[in-house]
Amino acid sequence: MTDNISALDQQNISIKRLAQILSCKPGEEREALRLQAQKITFDNLSRAIYFRGLIEISNVCTLDCRYCGIRQSNRSVRRYTLSHDEVLAAAMECVEMGYGSILLQSGERTDDAFIDYVSEIIRAIKTKSRSEKLPDGLAIGLSLGEQSEKSLERLYNAGATRYLLRIETTNPELFARIHPSSQSFENRLSCLRSLRNIGFMTGTGVMIGLPGQTLEMLASDILFFRDEDVDMIGMGPYLIHPDTPLPGAPAMSNEELFRVSLNMIAATRIVCPGVNIAATTALETLHPEGRQTGIAFGANVVMPSHTPLYRSSDYNLYKGKARLSRDNGDTWERFLEDVKSMGRVPSFYAWGDSPHFTARTESHD
Repeated sequence: MTDNISALDQQNISIKRLAQILSCKPGEEREALRLQAQKITFDNLSRAIYFRGLIEISNVCTLDCRYCGIRQSNRSVRRYTLSHDEVLAAAMECVEMGYGSILLQSGERTDDAFIDYVSEIIRAIKTKSRSEKLPDGLAIGLSLGEQSEKSLERLYNAGATRYLLRIETTNPELFARIHPSSQSFENRLSCLRSLRNIGFMTGTGVMIGLPGQTLEMLASDILFFRDEDVDMIGMGPYLIHPDTPLPGAPAMSNEELFRVSLNMIAATRIVCPGVNIAATTALETLHPEGRQTGIAFGANVVMPSHTPLYRSSDYNLYKGKARLSRDNGDTWERFLEDVKSMGRVPSFYAWGDSPHFTARTESHD
């Protein structure tokens, strides 16, 4: 079986074979999976680890996704929207840390006032973050949910170059089960394709371990990433928030969830060799060295939190969210040492565009 791992054909791999890979338990085959994902990472993306400063600019949301802790109907949430100065200060903190990029994330709003607010912030960050080390300023990514094509074009023209819109699941029935009827799989897919057409480095991802989810569904998700030609992937385990109505128990125990999440990273790296894959916060919530282990299985991006401490506890998509930031000085330094001990190189003042994005855009020039 270990020989079969190294001989996998990323273009012709079947859902059945991918599901088998996702089911790998600790042992010789799983170690072969990890090593193959690592080899593909080194061959296609080098040993660099890129940092994206995560700034959660608002937890105001107009939607009612059944799995999300900041859903509109959750009355226990203390709502906030950071001021321009607060966001700019957080972004400049990322520059001081040596990051090359940030991700601005929020609950979903589509009104013009919100798009104005984000556009003004993007322009301010691009202007203020330029330096000798970052001549074009910070690369700015957004995760603001579904937006109209007009709004997306405005955000792109303001200076954002990346956008993460998680599909959450590519199974239409499961998608309908975890979202209100006002949201549709078709609209999400259409928005994802609009992002790519506008010129964004386009990211998506899924939750792992949703009630009713199967390994075959997750295998289909991986083929979706490949077939939709996405440039970056952010996925992680489904973690329950107590103030959400999603029915049914998680599909697996926490131990199994962590194992399958790592297998998912490795399998995605094999099928999508040139994309950026994040070692997400949710991994560390399951295991104290979740991010490091995610890197060992093929991730190449880490997103430390730079949401102001006095607001970060109000942006709880799930219970028990871990926080990696320089506020935890010892933890941060230990993380960097762990990365180096794994033979990886922390990359500072670098945008870290995925090779897949570079190749995709150059082919259309």
